[in-house]
Amino acid sequence: MEVFQYLFLLIFSNRSMYMSLVTGKNTPSFAKDTVYRFMKMVQINWIRFTTILAARIIKNAIVPLDSEERVNVLTIDDSMFERCHSKKVELLAKVYDHAKHAYKFGFRMLTLGWTDGSTFIPVNSVLLSSENRKSRINDAASVDKRSAGYKRRQLSMEKGTTAMLELLKAAKNAGIPAKYVLFDSWFSSPSTLHAVKALDYDVIGMVKKTPKMFFRYNNEDMPLTSIYKKNKKKRGRSKYLLSVMIEVVKDGGVIPAKVVYVRNRNKKKDYLCLISTDISLNEEEIIRIYGKRWDTEVFFKVCKSYLNLSKECNALSYDALTAHTAVVFTRYMMLSLESREANDQRSMGEILLYFTDEMSDITWIQAFQMLLEMFRTILAANTELSEEKIDELVDAFMNTLPIVLKSRLQAAQVKNLNN
Repeated sequence: MEVFQYLFLLIFSNRSMYMSLVTGKNTPSFAKDTVYRFMKMVQINWIRFTTILAARIIKNAIVPLDSEERVNVLTIDDSMFERCHSKKVELLAKVYDHAKHAYKFGFRMLTLGWTDGSTFIPVNSVLLSSENRKSRINDAASVDKRSAGYKRRQLSMEKGTTAMLELLKAAKNAGIPAKYVLFDSWFSSPSTLHAVKALDYDVIGMVKKTPKMFFRYNNEDMPLTSIYKKNKKKRGRSKYLLSVMIEVVKDGGVIPAKVVYVRNRNKKKDYLCLISTDISLNEEEIIRIYGKRWDTEVFFKVCKSYLNLSKECNALSYDALTAHTAVVFTRYMMLSLESREANDQRSMGEILLYFTDEMSDITWIQAFQMLLEMFRTILAANTELSEEKIDELVDAFMNTLPIVLKSRLQAAQVKNLNN
């Protein structure tokens, strides 16, 4: 406990362990080798640790402050965990960074998180290497096959969709309350939708517009692009282009689903496809709930920029890297909990719980803003347009909006700047 507490507080001292030992400030009562041995222990199940900790925070501190009507969701996403300056890291792989469109040495940090629209709590994660032996720079170390270290090494060499299901099962067993699982187009395949549905979760995700993925529409299997062409689109002030009912078919199993085609205001011929296995939701609610996935991007930004993810630990052991990730997750959990208790008046006592309004959930206008930001990111990543040209397109789009929607967007933008 003392070693873990020391690692947890290290970031708040604004010094590395090495500089703490050199300056003689914030020095622990144990040697640095004790820290290294602790981080390299194969007996510690870090996925279970962060999952149980997140479950206790969510069930005991956050959910009691929310109403029963609040929609709680789990989000799945991955981010680059770079180790570009060392080629001796265990299970190091050559990974494609989709944000920067380049291959880098490191891992894909697949993360499962929980959010109620106001507070984001990371639940668990796995540093994915590569299932392809040719893409791995180094192999896994030889450890006891009965240990947790061996199991996480095996999980790191699985497909991302397989690892995602293991993380979801851990959250399910811990009793974390959530109705929907949100993920982007990298995980939205028919097989994944069926696997998540089998865990009693509904899915709201973005789907690729690819001719290789088929869904059943009017008793005919076709890609989403063909379904889009066969239907008449909404025009004018409609908040979405098209909404159709389809069936997700895999190995004889059929799941009814609803697909919502969302307009790209910056590029008239482009659109996004959102799919929901909960067909009782209306189109605006699907867009609003999917907007909660943006909390994961904020989490990645905070961890990399402020909590020293992948920078503080230079270890070569896969166990040490996993332990470092769990420590960073714990830091973020405590900061999220402190932020919620500082801003939510319901956390101050039972009287305020009953007589104070709960923290606001994400609104439809906020979800719409996040989709616009996503379009902006896609334009910057996939086109050669300059920032000035993208700003001109956004301004032109804002000027064509109805006055009511335009005023609400501008008011929300001013509020965000003031905050």
